Amino acid sequence: MLRWCGMVLGVFVGLVGMRGGMVMAGEPLLKPGERVIFLGDSITEAGAQPGGYVALVREKLAQAHPDVKVEIVGAGISGNRVPDLEQRLERDVLSRQPNLVVIYIGINDVWHSQNGRGTSREDYEQGLQRLIKKIQGAGARVVLCTPSVIGEKTDGSNPLDKMLEEYAALSRKVARQTKSPLLDLRKRFVARLRQANPKNAEQGVLTSDGVHLNAVGNRFVAEQVGDALHGVDDGERRLRHVVLFQFKSDTTPAQVAEVEAAFEALPTRIREIQGFERGTNVSPENLAQGFTHCFFVTFASNEDRDTYLKHPVHEEFVKLAIPRIEKALVVDYWTE
Repeated sequence: MLRWCGMVLGVFVGLVGMRGGMVMAGEPLLKPGERVIFLGDSITEAGAQPGGYVALVREKLAQAHPDVKVEIVGAGISGNRVPDLEQRLERDVLSRQPNLVVIYIGINDVWHSQNGRGTSREDYEQGLQRLIKKIQGAGARVVLCTPSVIGEKTDGSNPLDKMLEEYAALSRKVARQTKSPLLDLRKRFVARLRQANPKNAEQGVLTSDGVHLNAVGNRFVAEQVGDALHGVDDGERRLRHVVLFQFKSDTTPAQVAEVEAAFEALPTRIREIQGFERGTNVSPENLAQGFTHCFFVTFASNEDRDTYLKHPVHEEFVKLAIPRIEKALVVDYWTE
């Protein structure tokens, strides 16, 4: 219950938010009165029933903060794949004017490949991109989930493990490309099963049949959704690009503000930027050595960082900033 209380405080008091494809401090992820739609297949369809993960999210939010009215809607249909979601997007999602859409899809795109009704890798990736862009174009935010499991064995012997990993990787790629927060259920399921399935059972740990969630699985997914709404990192390694500025003594406050605004605008113009934060020094230790302003930029790869550094928009910013800066310090590191 503590996790959910913390989640609600973060969501509704505004301690967490979303900018440039990653969840971070600043803007609230949800506001009172907003509508959240869970879009998916039979896992989500069952999840909207009593005891299902969608229903649990609704119940936990209501229990932890009964005065805040957030509408939680389940929009899952059994057997759905990415092409099916595209076909019913307007009817079941956009017509309801959601503020946030959680997409949990991919199992049937892989599973149905055994009977010739699966989704090709190209159609899966491009379909997800179209889905998210249409939702974003309607003014809503998206959290994209990777597909979870088809079989619960932990030794890599589930028949569709390799293909499922490939499609999960495509989901991660689309999340980066569309700057959508990612809930990596695939990684979280695998990690939990390694702990909870010492007998290497094919089913019965988090699922009833290797795919559909049992009671424990529904509680597990509800917790993961809580993490996503709260802004808990999905565990993927990211490249942090940290920039510190000391401005010249004759730089006016208006000129400093212009540099800050120009830096903050970069994520809207350079798609390789996954996340951005900025702030001014408030440390009581007197060790800042004159640096007053910190900018924190996140990338998915070295290549994205290099593209950013050479980007004409970044070079335009550098021309604006350099004449006003006494000294700069730049540090890049990979998260562990």
